[in-house]
Amino acid sequence: MTLMRFDPFRDMDRLAEQLAAASRSPRAMPLEAYRHGDQFMIHLDLPGVDPADVELTVERNVLSISAKRGTARRESDELLVDERPQGTFSRQLFLGENLDLGKLTANYEGGVLTLTVPVAEESKPRQVPIASGEQVPQQLSSENVRDERVAEREETANA
Repeated sequence: MTLMRFDPFRDMDRLAEQLAAASRSPRAMPLEAYRHGDQFMIHLDLPGVDPADVELTVERNVLSISAKRGTARRESDELLVDERPQGTFSRQLFLGENLDLGKLTANYEGGVLTLTVPVAEESKPRQVPIASGEQVPQQLSSENVRDERVAEREETANA
């Protein structure tokens, strides 16, 4: 049987160390997402991250973003204060089936990564013709809708 001395501060010290370690670990990157017309805009804050250290991958309807931020100091430098989060940051966004992830674009400027995801053509609102009497209703396809929109744009441009 081993006797241990009771030290109430030992548990407090251990808890404080765990909290300090958690605060040094990278946090999730904050984001803002909204719909703007026929596209979704996603802004992610990544200050101090080199664009070459940002990776975007798309698999089905899951968009994965990871970024790495290191330190500027050298090993020979004496550390006084280190409050900047470092390490690898990652985030996964589960996007709806109504988006065209094949046309996703990304831009990094001023520490903000901006992703633009257009709404898929099939998901956009469209007019449905109504047949009356003996008329045979016309089948709508995405090609017909696109052709009609192009014709409408040409008519308004020529007017």
